[in-house]
Formats: sequence, structure tokens, C-alpha cells
Amino acid sequence: MIEPLKIAYADPPYPNCAHLYKGQPEYVGEIDHEKLAKKLLTEYDGFILHTSSTALRFILPMFPDPEIRIMSWVKPFATFKRNVSVAYAWEPVLVRSARKPKVSHRIVMRDWVSQSITLKKGLVGAKPPVVCEWAFEMLGALPIDYFDDLYPGTGIVKKTWDQWCKRVNMLGYEEETE
Repeated sequence: MIEPLKIAYADPPYPNCAHLYKGQPEYVGEIDHEKLAKKLLTEYDGFILHTSSTALRFILPMFPDPEIRIMSWVKPFATFKRNVSVAYAWEPVLVRSARKPKVSHRIVMRDWVSQSITLKKGLVGAKPPVVCEWAFEMLGALPIDYFDDLYPGTGIVKKTWDQWCKRVNMLGYEEETE
């Protein structure tokens, strides 16, 4: 019998970027990333944490767990900002798998995903469903798991989780994991 695990998806405002979300009803200012790290490490069996390439050197020391893996979301189309000479076209994704991901007929496993950014979703940094699904696979997630979207924003992550669970259930995940 496969036991459900507790997993989290964390896509908070990146360090020094909280000002981009001032107009949002859930705005609380800068996120305490040390507090977030402790929560992820102690309360969850597995998690995903998105951050920026410039913040990685500050974030990574908060995660001494040797099981943490740095993966990458590569953005073939990204926004180019005035007076920024090197585009922000990739994003580090920290992953602690809840269980060993299994190569299956759903996705070929890679430690990176290539997907363009989303536009006009109502929130800066909204994740594309393809990125979310890739992250679920990296977690070794199953539809029976307890899933927390810690920064729901547009609701895309939770909506994608629900759709992904339905699809995986139709494929018969139990047969694959036994």
C-alpha cells in the first residue's frame, strides 16, 4: 500500500522583489525565506521552491539537506528589461523529492524544463502548467499526496495539480509504483 505524503509548492516573491506584488490582496512585504526554508524542511516530505538566479547564493545555504537538488526552468521566451544587459532567462528550482521519481509514460525525466514564461495571467511570475507538471514529476508526487500551494497567487498551480491528478489517476499510478 502506498502511503500519502505531504508535499509543498512554494513560489514566493523572490528576495528583494516583493514590491512587484504591492497591489495583491495577499501582499505581506518581503518574505522571510529563512522561516520558509525551516517550514519546508520540517513540515513536508517533499517540496518545490522557485527562486531567482541572483538569489540562489543567498537561498541555498538555508537548505543544508543533501537531498535538495537544484534544477532549472529554462525560458526560451523571457521578458527583456531596459538597461539589463543579461536577460533573466532561467530560474533555479530547488527540489526535495517526496519519493523517488519514476520514469514513466507520462514524462521523460530531466533536471530541467524548457518553457516560455506566461503573460497576462494577472500576476508577475505566474508559472506555466508545463513547469508545474514537470515539478510534480520531480517530486515523485502521486494523486493521493497532501498538496499545499503555499503562495497561490493566480491559482494556476492548484488547478494544474488537480488536472494532473486526474490524468495520472486515469493512467493507473498504483501499477507504476509497486
